[in-house]
Amino acid sequence: MKVIWNNEIVDRSQVRIDPEDRGYQFGDGIYEVIRAYNGTFFCLEEHLDRFYSSASKIEMNVPYTPAELKHLVNRLLDETGIQTGNLYLQLTRGVSSPRNHMYPDAGVLPMLTGTMTAVDRDAAKMEAGIPTIVTDDIRWLKCDIKMISLLGNIMVKHEAHKHNAEEAILHRDGIVTECSSSNLAIVKNGEILTHPDGNLILPGITKLVWIRCAKALGYPVREVPFSLDDLYEAEEVFCSSTTIEVMPVSRIGDHVLFDKVPGKVTRALQNAYLEEIEQQCGLLTV
Repeated sequence: MKVIWNNEIVDRSQVRIDPEDRGYQFGDGIYEVIRAYNGTFFCLEEHLDRFYSSASKIEMNVPYTPAELKHLVNRLLDETGIQTGNLYLQLTRGVSSPRNHMYPDAGVLPMLTGTMTAVDRDAAKMEAGIPTIVTDDIRWLKCDIKMISLLGNIMVKHEAHKHNAEEAILHRDGIVTECSSSNLAIVKNGEILTHPDGNLILPGITKLVWIRCAKALGYPVREVPFSLDDLYEAEEVFCSSTTIEVMPVSRIGDHVLFDKVPGKVTRALQNAYLEEIEQQCGLLTV
């Protein structure tokens, strides 16, 4: 399998990670996940903008221009031949020795890696929805940076798994933020509510798209903090991310939202999101 290793595309067997790479030792790095449909990346520009934004927030230099990165990831997509799947793109601060918590001096070259994985759309799950749990948001206070340091997210995701759920809905002192690996929105009293961007959530690319779709469809959207009471009183709840698109929530703990068919707002947003994909990437067969 071909992968990105710095500014080259090589066989995966050729890649070597130094044990003193700061990504390996400290989780000192950033990443992006970008979806491809029909051999074309969806919202590539927006994802790369967020990649550079994350790097800037931790004072990490990206040693490639956006145009160079765009060319490199498109080359990888072409060489793997994957039609529908996910690009995982990661940049660490690089190899620095001796180990030191401080940022290294200038001259340490960040290390870029990228892999493509074939992953089909799960249309059945988008119809059936997913079960969730609610738990404390135990993550740090810079969730707007798409960092490779994801232990807090992993812990709450595993907690959901232990309860036969697929996502953990997170809250800080009763205010809902997002989920372990996706943004969250509710439909209440005819409005769509979702937590505003800021340091407590990741600014989602999928969220940007569905908000645009919602406004075009005439659904009012308010980016405001909402409570656990609002969550449980909602008529509809959905998650959104690059890999799951617009995903209905069927259950929150023992609280059932729907049994067979997601709510009309969620369905409308799913359809509109699909149209956005097809405008950029061509007609989908699934």
